[in-house]
Amino acid sequence: MAKDLNLLRNIGISAHIDSGKTTLTERILFYTGRINAIHEVRGKDGVGAKMDSMDLEREKGITIQSAATYATWGKYNLNVIDTPGHVDFTIEVERALRVLDGAILVLCSVAGVQSQSITVDRQMKRYNVPCIAFVNKCDRAGADPLRVCEQLRTDLGHNSVMIQHPIGLEDRHAGHVDLLNMRAYYFDGDNGEIIREEDIPADLVEVCEAQREKLLEALADHNDELAMLFLEGEEVPYDLALATLRKAAIARKITPVCCGSAYKNKGIQRLLDKVCELLPSPLEIGYHALDQDNDEQEVQLEPVPEKPLVMLAFKLEDGRYGQLTYCRVYQGKLDKGDTIFNCVNNKKHKAGRLVQMHADEMHDVESAQAGDIVALFGIDCASGDTFTDGTVNYTMTSMFVPEPVVTLAVEPKKKDGLANFSKAINRFSKEDPTFRVHRDEESGQTIIGGMGELHLEVYIERIRREYGVEVEVGQPQVAYREAISSRADFNYTHKKQTGGSGQFARVAGYLEPTTEEGVNYEFVNNIVGGVIPKEYQPSCDKGFQQAMQEGALIGFPVVNIRACINDGQFHPVDSSDMAFQIASRAAFREAYMKANPIILEPIMKVVADTPEEFAGTVLGTLNKRRGVIVGNTSKHGISSIEAEVPLSEMFGYSNELRSGTQGKAEFSMEFKKYGPVPRQIQEELVKEYQAKRAAGR
Repeated sequence: MAKDLNLLRNIGISAHIDSGKTTLTERILFYTGRINAIHEVRGKDGVGAKMDSMDLEREKGITIQSAATYATWGKYNLNVIDTPGHVDFTIEVERALRVLDGAILVLCSVAGVQSQSITVDRQMKRYNVPCIAFVNKCDRAGADPLRVCEQLRTDLGHNSVMIQHPIGLEDRHAGHVDLLNMRAYYFDGDNGEIIREEDIPADLVEVCEAQREKLLEALADHNDELAMLFLEGEEVPYDLALATLRKAAIARKITPVCCGSAYKNKGIQRLLDKVCELLPSPLEIGYHALDQDNDEQEVQLEPVPEKPLVMLAFKLEDGRYGQLTYCRVYQGKLDKGDTIFNCVNNKKHKAGRLVQMHADEMHDVESAQAGDIVALFGIDCASGDTFTDGTVNYTMTSMFVPEPVVTLAVEPKKKDGLANFSKAINRFSKEDPTFRVHRDEESGQTIIGGMGELHLEVYIERIRREYGVEVEVGQPQVAYREAISSRADFNYTHKKQTGGSGQFARVAGYLEPTTEEGVNYEFVNNIVGGVIPKEYQPSCDKGFQQAMQEGALIGFPVVNIRACINDGQFHPVDSSDMAFQIASRAAFREAYMKANPIILEPIMKVVADTPEEFAGTVLGTLNKRRGVIVGNTSKHGISSIEAEVPLSEMFGYSNELRSGTQGKAEFSMEFKKYGPVPRQIQEELVKEYQAKRAAGR
């Protein structure tokens, strides 16, 4: 029997690290009956939260991999993905949001909008995911959900409105008032499982009425009927207010804000109600694919089982029975035993086993249809591949994958560990698009790249635990880039005669820096009069791109280049595709050194939160590491210092920060931009590179 898609919600839970995402998911599982007891993230019982199924996650008390589960709440079916908060595992958030219809943005009621909240919000915007904000930890000292609602507006640009008002804060937090129906809700019992509905406490009536006015005022902009009632002072019916809020929330024009405490079991059931009432079903989100047989024309997908199957593989995992491929079905239906086609590599597979995931448990299902999130076994594919039933040739746009910023040289300590080491490296690079592997031809070392020290540290630890291989690790290396700072002309002739037909090509033009953000390379073709025949013009483009793979200063890729060809010469016999590629590579190298090349380094956005008494110490540590302080705010005795610091200076910072603040400060770091290194450091890097090359000869 086909499911009612109106009653399906695919949601993700995203937030800054330590905002309480996994604790919230644990409560959702408990109240929906998926687990029988609540376990804490850093619980003393040693069990750990259900969704943190990896030993490393339980030891470190952080989420490393996004975990999927499913549940029912009343008549609604929920697919829930708990995502990591640490920026090093940002790809996990990225791929979850790519396939979800809605999200809960969790915020700490004391810290409010933090650095990773901004990153998560940017990811939600990228995939146009509607969200409800949940202000968690209302039981903590200094809790202020109304201030957090205001921060959503000022810091993230949300049209945020409180739809619940807290009853008591800090140690007196007992529940909330629903501003739509103006009723008070309390959560009693050992685990907050008994919901008590009452009239609003007398001391909160006035403030709740003022909050409701704000909510209705915001809704009035989105519904004329409601606006008329509101302006005339008439009572706005509950159903009208709810329908207007739902429509505005799905269109991302309003962000509804709920409040509670996951740890103290307050407000979670009512949050689930709001998820079902306000977030969209798969029928309300417009998804499209690109038709590969029709010049990549955009095709609107329909989430109905009768249409041809279209589904996206968004996450790979090496399970006990081989590769586990997580898929979101966007259109059509998939039955166990069906043959599916990978539209990216044109391979066909049999869907032998279909499962729904509950953290690390698998529950077999016979079929899946549009809107479902399922996992398949034994399907050889990459993250981001599109599958169909073979009657259509569609692909869906993949997710955004950030470039790695840190690299490490790794090798197994013992030769006999090489096979398992290779297996681990291949598996992890397939599972995680931000984990890159390559071989350094000069040193013969295996180089792994990732989003930060913790990211690579986790993978090295997993190689040791899951594959039994002890690993030698070199010093972390920064992923530098090279660029030019001025324009330079080139005019290069490649001529080679070796008996028989030779090689001849002349290319002339110029290189200059690009100024457009995000444009690493641009090829400008100003050839007129056929001085370089049409068939050889793409060869010049290819030659330039090859030359950019390794810069002449320190051997890192070259970025931000515009290469223009405006003149040249060819020979009817001796010219060829290869001759023009060689000429372009040499022309690039010739002009590159005349264009004042510079080295660019990754600059990180660092946010350090510290008790005010240590603010001076923390500022000193960041200044010492070539940091530029861009902001310093203080609230409730905590200073939040934002700085831009070169990644090369940030290695080992966590130890220095802990020792300088008696372990009371913490920091988060994410890639911000590439910036030029100081002249003196550039000279040192070039000298080091030349010495290394000389030693390698």
